[in-house]
Amino acid sequence: MGNLNDFPENSVLIDEQAERDYLTYAIMSVKERALPQVEDGQKPVQKRILYSMWSAGQKPDAKHVKSARVVGEVLGKLHPHGDSSVYDAMVRLAQDFTVRYPLMDGQGNFGSLDGDRPAAFRYTEIRLAPIADLLLSEVERGTVDFLDNYDGTTREPRVLPARLPFTLLNGASGIAVGMACEIPPHNLREVAAACVAYLKKPNISIADLFTYLPGPDFPGGGKLISSAADIQAAYTSGSGSLRVRGLYEIEELARGQWQLVFTQFPPGCSAKKVLQELDEIADPKVKDPKKDKLSPKAVSLKQLTLSMIDAARDESDKSTQVRLVIEPRTSKVDRAELISFLFANTSLETSVGINLTVVGLDANPNRKNLLQLVSEWAEFRFTCVTRRCQYRLNDVVDRLHILDGRKIAFLHIDKVIKVIRESDEPKAALMSQFGLTEVQAQDILEIRLRQLAKLEWIKIENEMKALTTEKEELERLLSSDTLMRKLIIKEIEADAKQYGDARRTLIVEEAPSSSSAAKAPVVVDEPVTILLSRNGWLRARPGHGLDLTQINFKTGDALSGAIETRTTYPVVFIDSKGRAYSIQASDAPTGRGDGVPVTSLVELQEGAKLCHMLSGDPETKYIFAGEAGYGFYTALKNLVARPRAGKAFLSLETNELPLSPLMLPPDLSGLALGCGSDAGRFLVFSMDELKELPKGKGVKLMSLDKDAKACALLTFSGDKLPLMVAVRGKTFKLVLADEELEKHRGHRASKGNYLPKKALAIGKFEA
Repeated sequence: MGNLNDFPENSVLIDEQAERDYLTYAIMSVKERALPQVEDGQKPVQKRILYSMWSAGQKPDAKHVKSARVVGEVLGKLHPHGDSSVYDAMVRLAQDFTVRYPLMDGQGNFGSLDGDRPAAFRYTEIRLAPIADLLLSEVERGTVDFLDNYDGTTREPRVLPARLPFTLLNGASGIAVGMACEIPPHNLREVAAACVAYLKKPNISIADLFTYLPGPDFPGGGKLISSAADIQAAYTSGSGSLRVRGLYEIEELARGQWQLVFTQFPPGCSAKKVLQELDEIADPKVKDPKKDKLSPKAVSLKQLTLSMIDAARDESDKSTQVRLVIEPRTSKVDRAELISFLFANTSLETSVGINLTVVGLDANPNRKNLLQLVSEWAEFRFTCVTRRCQYRLNDVVDRLHILDGRKIAFLHIDKVIKVIRESDEPKAALMSQFGLTEVQAQDILEIRLRQLAKLEWIKIENEMKALTTEKEELERLLSSDTLMRKLIIKEIEADAKQYGDARRTLIVEEAPSSSSAAKAPVVVDEPVTILLSRNGWLRARPGHGLDLTQINFKTGDALSGAIETRTTYPVVFIDSKGRAYSIQASDAPTGRGDGVPVTSLVELQEGAKLCHMLSGDPETKYIFAGEAGYGFYTALKNLVARPRAGKAFLSLETNELPLSPLMLPPDLSGLALGCGSDAGRFLVFSMDELKELPKGKGVKLMSLDKDAKACALLTFSGDKLPLMVAVRGKTFKLVLADEELEKHRGHRASKGNYLPKKALAIGKFEA
């Protein structure tokens, strides 16, 4: 081997050069290909596709264009790689079963949930989806920096000015050199609520963020069964694994037969995949060529499958995107056993990895937690809005400068015309004689004389007045972080209202299935009606829409309440002292008898009686209040208590009773709350004035007259309120509208006004 001194001066060692080149490649693949940026949640190829389509006019209100045209534009101007990389990324952004909020509106074959490939780009057509405005509407308003493209012939944005954090909305998946990311999608309304909460309280804890953003929301729905502690641990550390199941129904058929129907799948699952898995279990192949027989485990699974399942088929079509039907061998097959077997041995239950690795604001790839993702996006958004306002302010100032010049020209129109006609250098002459700047002089030389007419002068004055007002408002915004923060919050809430939708993925904690416990009993998720008698006897009947007149009770007893719910939901009882108790709906006896006393399932505190019964999705929100006029709203899950003795929930005064809980719709925007007292007063105020609390006394809803009690709560939206009212024991209908409704509007804690004849409000009727 030669001495190092024998090599020429410009020589390099191969190992050192290889190390440097590989490091360069690794950094490039991490930052320029595989990982999304925290600002807009897009990888470089996605950002370039979106910006190219926006700048080419392929916006939501434009016609669809050939995908091949878009691919060519992106390749030629911004992304000099293979056409398949661009088209595959574009297709993914158009698949509503892949991304939670598709950014592309595709026309043609863009693939299917079963894994079918999309048609070639020469056959499909594409344009931006309306929600893409959240990423692109401000891109040309000075909000972000632009860079040269790969050959310096055009420019592209470094990031897109996202009005919401798409890092969380659509998530991301990517593998780089030594790094990977797996960010699940989330619900837009919940993400917006979390961002607003952070902006209002920058020192908010990550635990508090979970009250607004409880977990992922997958495009295909399904049911997230991991515990709240596991979900929070994954989002706190930035890494973890969650369990998701498909959602199913049990359809009752003639002569006691039934079938299992899956209507939603977890991520990565499809009807085709499940059918293949069942076929492999029912007809296993010998994997080891040295052995001529199946393993004992394969034989056992085959026998179990054939003993429980008669047929499985995919009935999905255009009207029903997901419908996988499983027919049991006989009607006597244990339902819970079959469901547990399917979850344990197919992809109907699967693990979803979480790895919140992104390229942060510091341009370095790192694993973040939920709070860091929200805070870094909020910081980016603050910068974008500040730059947008400054950009607009500069435009306003420039325009006012031009109008000032035109104003001078209008006041000296004859002299201006004379100077222009007689001067060899009119621009310099105008600047010299009238004190104009070069910009103003050039504008005067370019405008038509009719633009200096009297009518145009009025327009100039009006425009200057409007621009001066806008300038003052922009300067106030730019000088106040508080005002800027309020503006950002207002814009987030407006976007959430326009583009938000309901959550698709249920979050219900359940024990995960395992192949070793394929026969373990599970609660079958099916509709059920819970019945409570006046004497406190509880029972359940399968299904909804029962004829309650056919239900028999013990002598002297009668129906007190009936609730349609599901077996996986909790049933909550509230007693006369404000304590909450809960059982699982599946715990209610379903036999033909009279049921069991509620007191055998829960331990009522001394001197208390059951007042109200609730059941439903644990995320459903209700208003809870007492006769003293205090109340709050919270999710049903906050009433669930594991001990039989329940838990203290609603704080009441001595001899005060709780009012009937009032269920709230998912969207509270524009909702009003009506409160009535037994003195005949009625008050209407915005739901924005009511607090969300986990428990307690709440805030004052309405002030009460001496010895009066609150007696009714109801919600409504719009400009008409239909009421059922009572006067001296008789009920009648009353519609409050226009001036009569306005008379009762006020703020929380007001007394309200009297209804006609001091009527007592007892509820709404369908107008």
